[in-house]
Amino acid sequence: MATILIKNVQLLDGAGRPAVKADVLVKNDKISAVGSFPKYRADEIIDGMGAYLAPGFIDINTDSDHYLTLFSNPSQKDFLLQGVTTIIGGQCGASLAPLLYGSLESIRQWADINRMNVNWQTVGEFLKTLSKRPLGVNFGTLVGHTTVRQALVGETDRELTQNEMKVFASVLEKAMKDGAFGFSTGLGYSQAHHTTYGEVKELVGMIKKFKGLYATHLRHRKEGLLVAVNETINIAKENSVTALVNHFQPLVGFEKDYEQALELISENANAADVYFDVYPFNESVVTVDVFLPRWAQSGDRELMLKNIQTPEIRKKIVAELPKIKGEEIVIVNAPAKEFLNGKTLKEFSFNRNLTLIEGLLNLMEDASFRAVVSYKNISPKKITEFLSHERSIIASNSASFGDVVRFKPERSYKTFTRFLEMVEKEKIMPLETAVRKITSLPAAKLGLEDRGVVSGGYAADLVLFRDAEIREVILNGRRVVKEGQFQNILAGKVLKHES
Repeated sequence: MATILIKNVQLLDGAGRPAVKADVLVKNDKISAVGSFPKYRADEIIDGMGAYLAPGFIDINTDSDHYLTLFSNPSQKDFLLQGVTTIIGGQCGASLAPLLYGSLESIRQWADINRMNVNWQTVGEFLKTLSKRPLGVNFGTLVGHTTVRQALVGETDRELTQNEMKVFASVLEKAMKDGAFGFSTGLGYSQAHHTTYGEVKELVGMIKKFKGLYATHLRHRKEGLLVAVNETINIAKENSVTALVNHFQPLVGFEKDYEQALELISENANAADVYFDVYPFNESVVTVDVFLPRWAQSGDRELMLKNIQTPEIRKKIVAELPKIKGEEIVIVNAPAKEFLNGKTLKEFSFNRNLTLIEGLLNLMEDASFRAVVSYKNISPKKITEFLSHERSIIASNSASFGDVVRFKPERSYKTFTRFLEMVEKEKIMPLETAVRKITSLPAAKLGLEDRGVVSGGYAADLVLFRDAEIREVILNGRRVVKEGQFQNILAGKVLKHES
């Protein structure tokens, strides 16, 4: 029986209590005991020398499934090197299962789906397939609303029929029984923007009996923000479920609206269990269609392409496009055109002898509206307030790209260490509060009963850090990061929600 003794640490147990000096004993994949063991002879001894020891961090909103790097970069080391041991996918309405017809159409804006061989349909089959492959982190998934809806009706904007709703409800119930952690919507994306409140409410009601999480990419993030937040609050309230607002970043020009939205969430805290995830950077990552006027956005990419290629409509679109700074828009992912990744819109446009506006439209056309870009539209002055809010959970909203791409957004490899750096150096909150936000709080909202806290009997997912630098990571009892270096050990597990 393999044992690891971690000595002389300042233990932050994840529950929000201040640090205490302790030793932690790991046997196999579990925490065996917490206390003082000066004479214990373990197979491996790590002397923490006063560094902080915490539970493995949990990233509740990730994109490694969307970008398919769960398969192309199974080590997921970008997460491990910042202390993350568990990631959750299936956010923003798109998941890798259930697939009614075996199609990954709902993630094609992030990845080249033609490169993926799919041999599953249900959540159970997907998790079984994934569990047979080496994986560097623990992984769990939500069910994506758009994934199922597109399989039923394609990219049309119409309401679901009564029979289609019955089919959807049956698929969702089966997925929850298979181990999904909840249900997500991507109401801000063109494919789902016209989904009715009634449809969302009815489907979210399905996950209540399974104690699942409801996560949403808001219907509106600029004009209409308060209406969208109210919608989420009402769905959480009426269905008695926990809701998570994805990547709730305060956008430049709408700071007052976001302040009011925070007040709404706080005022309704007793009646509606609503949280939001946020990252400590000032860049959003979005699909290129969000730059179009709302009337020109459609779930049908062929129609959007036709619109920007029709001279009269194109002229109207150009007149209504927002002011943009080409150097602040960076191509993160252009499926099947990876050579564009990392280029700014300014570079892209210059290389084609185009103005910025024409360059943006050309990118939309060239990538068939599947390009994903980052741009600086988040208020740096408000970020600290959002990170510190009692209802915030820290998440990267990113994939681990490893070495498979030449350009990586900073938040894909630095979200959690940057957050810890802000906490330790800028004193934006007590360190024990910060650790709770990335461990026991997301674990509780997901229903992960054996992770997120350092206590006897819990899974041995542990992180040792000093001065916001990750020194050691233990995942399911194995030392996967040693003295700050990834050990090429893939010790992750597929996690299932126990409803």
